[in-house]
Amino acid sequence: MTTVRIDKWLWAARFYKTRSLACDAVNGGHIRINDSRCKCSRSVQAGDKVRINKDSMQFTVVVKLLSDKRGSAPQAQKMYEETPQSLEQRELQRTQRKLNVMANPHPQGRPDKRQRRQLKKWRQVE
Repeated sequence: MTTVRIDKWLWAARFYKTRSLACDAVNGGHIRINDSRCKCSRSVQAGDKVRINKDSMQFTVVVKLLSDKRGSAPQAQKMYEETPQSLEQRELQRTQRKLNVMANPHPQGRPDKRQRRQLKKWRQVE
């Protein structure tokens, strides 16, 4: 096997749960092969650089192996190699998200009766 459709490869490499989700991502412009937009039917081959934008995360991977069948997770991880810049960038985004959550605390649960009254009073003032 020398080439595989990009939607099949993304599905087999376990970036997307279904082929239709992978196809939607490709058509939506979230996938780039060698820095150019593509369609679902575009073939990918070993050595291609694939950039994936998924859930506000960006992966840049180099295709190592081709498969059109979905296998286990360890097999899927052998199909690509993530670039060091991509790993660095994702780690930076992860730490920024953690810091953002710590800076903007959320309430532990539902407000009690007193807090509801205070919220209602606060909303009526505006």
